[in-house]
Amino acid sequence: MSHVAERENALDVKTAFSSLGLDYQSRVLVIGLGKTGLSVTRFLSSLNLKVAVVDSRPAPPELGTLRELLPDVAVFTGGFSSHAFKAATHLIVSPGVSLEIPEIKAALMRGVELISDVDLFACVARAPVIAISGANGKSTVTCLVGAMAEADDKKAGVGGNLGTPALDMLRDDIQLYILELSSFQTERTRLLEPSAATVLNISPDHMDRYSGVEAYAEAKRRIFNGSGVMVLNEDDELVAAMARSGRDCRWFSTRPESRADYRLETINGEEWLLACGEPLLRGSEVRIKGRHNLANALAALALGDAMGFARSSLVRALKQFNGLDHRMQWVAEQGGVTWINDSKATNIGACVAALEGLQGAAVLIAGGDSKGADFSLLAPVAEKKLRAAILMGRDAGLLEVHLGKVVKTVRVENMKQAVAAARTLAQPGDTVLLAPACASLDQYKDYQERGRIFVEQVRVQVV
Repeated sequence: MSHVAERENALDVKTAFSSLGLDYQSRVLVIGLGKTGLSVTRFLSSLNLKVAVVDSRPAPPELGTLRELLPDVAVFTGGFSSHAFKAATHLIVSPGVSLEIPEIKAALMRGVELISDVDLFACVARAPVIAISGANGKSTVTCLVGAMAEADDKKAGVGGNLGTPALDMLRDDIQLYILELSSFQTERTRLLEPSAATVLNISPDHMDRYSGVEAYAEAKRRIFNGSGVMVLNEDDELVAAMARSGRDCRWFSTRPESRADYRLETINGEEWLLACGEPLLRGSEVRIKGRHNLANALAALALGDAMGFARSSLVRALKQFNGLDHRMQWVAEQGGVTWINDSKATNIGACVAALEGLQGAAVLIAGGDSKGADFSLLAPVAEKKLRAAILMGRDAGLLEVHLGKVVKTVRVENMKQAVAAARTLAQPGDTVLLAPACASLDQYKDYQERGRIFVEQVRVQVV
């Protein structure tokens, strides 16, 4: 239980949540019983607010935990109970649930208030917040900034879309919160005003939930609410357009000609990371590999500077940070072929970034649920970088339409077959890269399971 919850008798709920219209007469309906839904329900229940939960799934993932912890909370599963919606004064919709669901739209039309877990957090958090979003790299940057805070002897809470939900991090001893926020979270957040925030990049993602990439970018832009430091990617047109006059904007770039605050520069034949003109460390000293991870490192440096971390702490963290599983994770090298697990590359932008960061030719394993993406955007880099593409999953056929025009393609049914095909196609000096450019839920529980199975098959068939 959070320290805020433990102080429930001291917390004036009506005052704390006045901007959300919450008081002890409110009836809050939590929609979706995953990690976020569970955290919201626990938090509100600890404050003696009236709360119920609804989930369209017969057995949502946190149902057992909720019933064990809070047996008296009403839970409606296997559909959306009209009775629950009619009784509600407020809705908290979990990030993975669309606001276009008819029952939700009807409730909002009746004047039911929509609030978010991040806004609840913003009402009671007592420490500064760093907020991080972007189509790709946000988990890496969130954890890297967390490592920088630790190196600087700061007690930080690290979570949000990554790992621990925001409300579960609330503690009196936290000096800094570092939140990863998805577009589904930023679009529903109006009270959070971070001390420093970044949107790392924009590329088409979740096009099944947004009308276009501009609408997706607009959802991300809300992370810059307030007057905190804006950390912006000079190389991304949609991100650069988010800059606001009168704000402290700090820019990062990997382009050779850039004069951004945080950039790369060649000094005596070696590439260095610069912060406001000061060479901090060689690019070769950054453990996380790939050009896109140098951009992530620069963004993290900018955020650390914005919060006043010692430069020595920033450098130490960059030299020690090994990256995250399923994000350009080195798996094996055998017969001159390197095997890389980037299962977290669930959209085209992430796949392109992974390919562009590789040396030599690649054999790509891709496919899954496209989420409405336009795979023609993948063809130019595929033509330059790929020896072959091995395609699997629900939308393998859509990928083949575009990639089949520029490289050899092979269709397979599962990861075992994909690794076997890659062994046959890869040549010494090549990289076999799992970077699906798609979500995983058509075949796997999540991208972690997809990555684990890839690693297992590599170890069985290759090592």
